[in-house]
Amino acid sequence: MADDIVSRRYLSGEYADKNPDWDSGDAPWKAALVADILLRNKIRPQTLVEVGCGAGGVLAALRSSYPGTQLSGYDIAPGAAGFWARHETARIHFEVGDFLEINHGAQDVVLLLDVLEHLGDPFSFLERLRPHGRYAVFHIPLDLSAISVLRESPLLHVREQVGHIHYYTRKLALAMLEECGYEIIEARYTGAALNAPRRSLKTRLAGLARKAVFAINHDMGARLMGGETLLVLAAPKVPS
Repeated sequence: MADDIVSRRYLSGEYADKNPDWDSGDAPWKAALVADILLRNKIRPQTLVEVGCGAGGVLAALRSSYPGTQLSGYDIAPGAAGFWARHETARIHFEVGDFLEINHGAQDVVLLLDVLEHLGDPFSFLERLRPHGRYAVFHIPLDLSAISVLRESPLLHVREQVGHIHYYTRKLALAMLEECGYEIIEARYTGAALNAPRRSLKTRLAGLARKAVFAINHDMGARLMGGETLLVLAAPKVPS
């Protein structure tokens, strides 16, 4: 595993100190998003892997949708492993380590949920990831908006508290995936500002204004006011 200035916050326990539950409360919501986008595209995986699985709650929540699927989770943070025993009955293989170094062969589906914004070099990671999965599902926070740039404090907060070091809009995120050799099959907003389970009172109040703007033009509203995340189903492009 790389021991660089970015990875160190996960290897040292710094991230766990600031996020002791590893965002477990959002796991069922994210799992429902994943199951829905795979169902909509008629993908029924025999093997499904989550890279950066954290506490493992998403995989555990997916077990009921995929009773016969081989589920695996990888995370470089040793602290995440302390949560995995609680999912023993879900029959999930968990491992501490770098998935790209450990895995051999292509999995049916690889999940990267709230991962790319944490990586020192997401471009290199995405290029290296291509041979490891037939399909990939990405969940990407869209931190970059007119308001977040104007205020700046929201960007500094997610940088300090949860380790986001890259910031995206919808089109910037999709451009990065395409530049790294992925074909976009489906991309859609999740409505996170309106329906994610762990919203603060401030976020819920702001959600009323966002809902009105999103109804007029969702893309423009997300770029203006933020509060959205993007769910993407993609596949490595076949060389021509």
